[in-house]
Amino acid sequence: MLKIGGQRIPTKTLVLLASESLLIILGLALATALRFMSSRWDYAGENTVARFLVVVLMCEFALYYNDLYDIEVMKSRARLLIGLLQALGVACIGLALLYYLAPGVSLGRGIAALAVPTIMTLIFGWRMLLDSKGFFFLRSPERVLIVGTGPTGISLTREICSRPDLNLKVLGFLDEKGENIGKSLVNPGIIGGLGDLEMLVKQQNIDRVVLSLAEQRGRMPYRELLRLKFAGVTVEDAHTVFERISGRIALEKLSPSWLIFSDGFRKNRFLMLAKRSLDIAAALFAITLTLPVMGLVALAILLESGRPVLFRQKRMGLHGEHFEIFKFRSMRQDAEKGGPSWASDGDNRITRVGSFIRKYRLDELPQFFNILNGTMSLVGPRPEQPYFCEMLEQNIDFFSQRHTVRPGLTGWAQIKYQYGSTVEDAKRKLELDLFYIKHLSMSLDVAIIFETVKVIFLGKGAK
Repeated sequence: MLKIGGQRIPTKTLVLLASESLLIILGLALATALRFMSSRWDYAGENTVARFLVVVLMCEFALYYNDLYDIEVMKSRARLLIGLLQALGVACIGLALLYYLAPGVSLGRGIAALAVPTIMTLIFGWRMLLDSKGFFFLRSPERVLIVGTGPTGISLTREICSRPDLNLKVLGFLDEKGENIGKSLVNPGIIGGLGDLEMLVKQQNIDRVVLSLAEQRGRMPYRELLRLKFAGVTVEDAHTVFERISGRIALEKLSPSWLIFSDGFRKNRFLMLAKRSLDIAAALFAITLTLPVMGLVALAILLESGRPVLFRQKRMGLHGEHFEIFKFRSMRQDAEKGGPSWASDGDNRITRVGSFIRKYRLDELPQFFNILNGTMSLVGPRPEQPYFCEMLEQNIDFFSQRHTVRPGLTGWAQIKYQYGSTVEDAKRKLELDLFYIKHLSMSLDVAIIFETVKVIFLGKGAK
């Protein structure tokens, strides 16, 4: 199963990506044949395959950045149609700009005019077919049995129920004491006790047994699990499955031993050198590219609320060391006269200019200088104020482990979760940060950067 970092990419997404690439090529071939009234498809000129691939890449990027590989979007036909129109419109604009700069890769206006409605029809029709018939060419859902009624198993079941793309079906829970049979925990509920394990696995044709015991001491059915394992049934821990499908490490009932003995958390010299090299190159490029934008933002802040334009604040960085973060000021000068506090919805401390630059993350552009001086990285956990870090370390287990890597301008938690303003939000973001640290890699960093661009364009999650 293909993964980014340690998170599994749903089969449905991979099938859509591959099939729609082929449909785009088919649409281009049909448009070429209609344009020249011939079954030959090389009338577009030399290097036709390369020219087609340019169109495929542009279209796929546009589909991705319009959230058209999001399962929630695909559930609504209206949103799907509007999204496809927007995506293909963006692709056309991008290709027009590319063809202006490099006329040699153009397919020609005649082919383009025919290709757009053809591709639109093919992709929309294909998605409607999949929606109505289901993925008839994929295997039936994998049948899962949750052994125990621990909180991680319940969270895992909720995640599976909300994600039909995972192709998993939870048949029910086994209660540790054999009590409460028939009680609904999520949906499904408790269908038996630990003594019914082997019988239910055989009776319900279970493919995967997931362990989530509320109390393991003296309750683990080792002999039964061993027999099932040797019979070919997959047996896994709930934390492991939850991590793989959600991109988070659940903190409920998480033992230090699970973190110690699980794979990951590797930081070899080559990886850290490559990551630092990317940081420096990206920071230099971004500073050069955004200097005019930074000048305009500074002028807008100055005109609205005067000096200072920059906001400097102590944050906690690598190994718990303090550093000074740079941001464009988005709040009133006296915003923290009563002490540190998280931003919230409708925060009256935020200025009009501040509201705009926060939405599109323009307030964070000066942090490229933090990346350049080595106090921050391009990708990593979001740096918090020391006051909040000390408070959260007392309330959330393993919180200090997020300081084992440099804090980042963007990160896994930033793209997967909205701005946090409570202890519960901080806990959820820590689950994402721990996943990132465990699966630290250049491929995961690149994926986060791509997703960050989409978040910025859509203005998601800012406060």
